[in-house]
Amino acid sequence: MAKTNPFTFIQQVRSETAKVTWPTRRETAITTVMVFIMVFLAALFFLAADQLMSYVISLLLGLGG
Repeated sequence: MAKTNPFTFIQQVRSETAKVTWPTRRETAITTVMVFIMVFLAALFFLAADQLMSYVISLLLGLGG
């Protein structure tokens, strides 16, 4: 592999960074809200699953429901 001097490397990085399509502020805000909604829904799902498993295990072990 050929070595690249630091100046050339920085030029290449700037060139590649210029090709990136950066999201708009609106796209970032919408995506952030969607992530929070999905995290909330996942938390509810795992809470319900945990409660159900806890209930079933306590019944199986005869600890009372």
